[in-house]
Amino acid sequence: MTQHTPPFRRIGVIGMGYVGLTLTAALARKGFEVYGVDVQPAVLRSLARGRPHVYEPGVDETFAAHIGTRIHIGSELPDHPVDAAVLCVSTPVDEDTHEPYLKNLAAAAEHVARRCTPDTLVVVRSTVPVGTSREVVLPRLLDAWGRARLVMAPERTIQGRALRELTGLPQVVGGLDEDSLRRGRALFEGLADRVLAVSSLEAAELVKLTNNCHTDVIYAFGNELALLSERFGLDPLEVIRATNLDYPRPDIARPGYVGGGCLSKDPYIMAFAAEHAGHRPALIGAARKLNEDLPVHVAHRVAEAVRALGGTTLYVLGWAYKGRPPTDDMRGTPVAAMMPVFDAAGLRVLGHDPLVGAEAIRAHGGEPVDDVFDGFREADAVLVITDHPDYRALDVARALDGSRARLVFDSWRILDATAVTERGVRYEGLGYTSAAPAAPVPVVTA
Repeated sequence: MTQHTPPFRRIGVIGMGYVGLTLTAALARKGFEVYGVDVQPAVLRSLARGRPHVYEPGVDETFAAHIGTRIHIGSELPDHPVDAAVLCVSTPVDEDTHEPYLKNLAAAAEHVARRCTPDTLVVVRSTVPVGTSREVVLPRLLDAWGRARLVMAPERTIQGRALRELTGLPQVVGGLDEDSLRRGRALFEGLADRVLAVSSLEAAELVKLTNNCHTDVIYAFGNELALLSERFGLDPLEVIRATNLDYPRPDIARPGYVGGGCLSKDPYIMAFAAEHAGHRPALIGAARKLNEDLPVHVAHRVAEAVRALGGTTLYVLGWAYKGRPPTDDMRGTPVAAMMPVFDAAGLRVLGHDPLVGAEAIRAHGGEPVDDVFDGFREADAVLVITDHPDYRALDVARALDGSRARLVFDSWRILDATAVTERGVRYEGLGYTSAAPAAPVPVVTA
């Protein structure tokens, strides 16, 4: 621990969504006493029983082992001030304007100001526009205390590996001043193997946005290539494999849906901050639009194919936003953009997901199927949306035996294509169709 810095023992975590929940579990595993705060009664009741409301490997076991000892849950921070208070509240964007909603963060800062003292280190963990820690959080602390210790330390984990990455990834910390930064480093040195100090709150804010916007752009290029391949009548995976093989420049990403709580909103947060600074980030905006349009494009392709087959029932495998690593998170799920297209086409949609519950599938307009094989018997077509390990291991020959399905659209190309086509079933995927003729390619002569 950093010299001359008092040890951190009691940590408050405000916001028990995915970010706060996993951080709480990771801190408890490291021996900290953690006070988790949330305003939703159902969340508080579930966590108080040691039952996390979000699926993440290792979190259930950690809460079951430490609730009431190292982990305490309530609607407020404890009366005795904590050593550090970490703001992990959601910062969603408006569905229409795409502007970030920062009132949750402001309310969390006000709560800390009421329940803590200037000696408490305040940590912004939420994803925010550049400048937010200084402009939204800091004034509320100064109004209450006259001085503050404030750092920004962005969360950068991937769902399915959060507890491992919270300790294994470098923790980036930017401080209001040297004292804040020193304390911020000391706190996260108790959690992670490496801590990287950056020069300011704003630099740390931009690190998180850069990580996710870059990822969105990378995936968008793979999706652009899939759409081009579809037009040319080519196989995008063949092109990508040949492009990447032993080539010493960055690999091209496979095409796929891009969703989740971060990638579906952080590009808008970046754009909001950039435009306020007088810059329009054209590349980031174009990538986000392409990734958002892809599920709609696929939905139209599938709906038209089902109609051409004279069918009425579609079986959708995978309702979470991704399948690997497995998650039950529905934020930014492709199926949300697809369902209006299926509804307009008059399709009955059956649904299966290894982790998403029946209630969530019904809420999105699907009819839940318990056994993965049952849906094949009723469907005219099958759409695989996620690459969940269970679907990768699916015995597709058994699934199609006795099925009336005549189309399998395998978004991630994880099924045995030969087993599909040998049964007279059409097999397609992102950017790949066995039926579309190749578009003419102009020939350039010298």
